[in-house]
Amino acid sequence: MKQGIIYLICYALPVPVILLSLFIGSTGQADVGTALELAYKNAVASPLSSVEQESWVMIKNIICNVRLPRVLMTFLVGAALSVSGSVLQGIFRNPLVDSYVLGISSGAAFGAALAMTFTLIPVSVAAFAGGILAVVLAYLIARSGSGASIITIVLSGMVISGMFAAGLAIVQYISNPYKLQAIVQWTMGNLHAASWEELKRIYIPVILGLVIVFIYRWRLNILSLGDDAAKATGVNPGPDKWILIGCATLLTAITVASVGIISFYGLFLPHIVRMMLGADNRKAIPASIFLGGTFLLVIDNFSRSLFAFEIPVGIFTMLLGGPFFIYLMRKNKLNWH
Repeated sequence: MKQGIIYLICYALPVPVILLSLFIGSTGQADVGTALELAYKNAVASPLSSVEQESWVMIKNIICNVRLPRVLMTFLVGAALSVSGSVLQGIFRNPLVDSYVLGISSGAAFGAALAMTFTLIPVSVAAFAGGILAVVLAYLIARSGSGASIITIVLSGMVISGMFAAGLAIVQYISNPYKLQAIVQWTMGNLHAASWEELKRIYIPVILGLVIVFIYRWRLNILSLGDDAAKATGVNPGPDKWILIGCATLLTAITVASVGIISFYGLFLPHIVRMMLGADNRKAIPASIFLGGTFLLVIDNFSRSLFAFEIPVGIFTMLLGGPFFIYLMRKNKLNWH
């Protein structure tokens, strides 16, 4: 019974949350009651008056061209960050790991800041290139004659992350006040610029990364046991490990390039899923996709409706993630197996 309720929460909850999110916002012109009343009148009741017709056109525009692309993009971003965190925590066998371990977020932020300051190439392209560069540098630094161990990759990623963070600070220091404001807002993680054009740029790589991770989810169980245990079962961990790391890099870099840095989300959401369903990635990865997208939608709904002005969603995830992670550590609930 309890397991059934958990599965219902993970897989059925996204539908009502997505529908409800279409009617949540700072404006009162597209609330549920008004939209349903005008939709009913337009479909089966008396013809709309000129004022009602104008309101109906405005409501359709708000829902279809403003909120719907934002809702879909938020869901994809949440799913991507959640799955990316699950993959990295499984491969590195460390519950404290997220995209910052390989410096992906810092590299993407540095690339985007450069593009915002010097406007040489598009921001999304620069951010994606920065994220890829970070993970490649981390691997090259960690690599030795016998390969690259997990520990050396983690340490290299921390160093690369610090270096890119320092580079970001330098770019902010030399930027003019107008560009500095845009960079600072972007580093907080913000979904206000979501549009159909932006959604078209990210949905193919995000869905591709999610599908590959879903296919490899059972191998992630083996990789989380360590290289020796994986080899004992007849699995060569090298190729599988780098395919999954590549997917995690793609998912993180493409989302950071589009919406900025959403801190802690890829760190604490996988723990919520494992607390609900356990450490079996055959169950945890699909749940991370649906629950990750749904939970970020809920957070974004608060960020754009709690006040008359919009608060960057990255601030909410930081406020939620920090205390939640401290709570888990204090209660000793970070059991990996």
